[in-house]
Amino acid sequence: MEALSILAQLIVAGVLTGLVFALVSVGLTLVYGVMDVVNFAHGEFLMLAMYVAVGLALIGIGPIVGLPLVVIALFLFGIVVYRVFVRRLLAGPPEATVFGTFGLLVLMQGLAQAIFTSDYRSAPNPPFQGTLHLGAFAIPQATLVEGIGAIVLTALLFAFVEFTETGRAMRAVAEDRVAATLMGIDVQRINALAFGIGAACVGAAGSLLLLSNPAYPTVGVQYALTAFVVVALGGFGSIQGALVGAVLIGLLEVLGGFYLSPELKLVPVYLAYLIVVLLRPQGLLGRR
Repeated sequence: MEALSILAQLIVAGVLTGLVFALVSVGLTLVYGVMDVVNFAHGEFLMLAMYVAVGLALIGIGPIVGLPLVVIALFLFGIVVYRVFVRRLLAGPPEATVFGTFGLLVLMQGLAQAIFTSDYRSAPNPPFQGTLHLGAFAIPQATLVEGIGAIVLTALLFAFVEFTETGRAMRAVAEDRVAATLMGIDVQRINALAFGIGAACVGAAGSLLLLSNPAYPTVGVQYALTAFVVVALGGFGSIQGALVGAVLIGLLEVLGGFYLSPELKLVPVYLAYLIVVLLRPQGLLGRR
């Protein structure tokens, strides 16, 4: 009976951990789905969002209240990065976007080190710092809020892509950009919107993650690495796949850390990833 109770607690913790990974991954998969671009600076966008949220918290606007402001700031930042930088990379060979976004990663980390130093910075008096007790389950409030935020964000993004005119234009560009151009769709505008929305998603993630994590220059690295595995496992370009892949990885990581050892917690994650890639290279819910 005690073993079952521990397993249930681990499953709850794994699902919530996976939802946090989903928060970071949905923007990455949207950008790839529309533009065929893997944004290696995605983690640094998350780092920037967390610093923006810290700045707002220092003037009295907490991470939850300030979330819409962070989302708008990152959306505008994403539009500018696309117009000034990524659009030019798309005119070159496919490798240009890989090396270009990796260079942006290095630049943003270096600027953060120079401006903010390597010190950890947290929001003063963040909300949701207690633990919610539901029978035998003990759930950190911050993790629960992050998980709910991930579900809401993923649902909104899915509804936007599936049921709006702009979302349908994004799907048309993702399927065949030449045909989309002939149909009168402004591909450059759609690309800019997709990049901006991808950055806005990671802006929401950064604001929510500040509830339980400090901001520092390399904070995005750990989340970005997991996000790449999540997107590959769930299927590049699939929003639902990112959610499914993230929850699966969260479960495997938590169960592996408990039943194997904390040092080996990522072994089941990468084994599952290799099996899926070998049997279904397009990912669990990928279309291509």
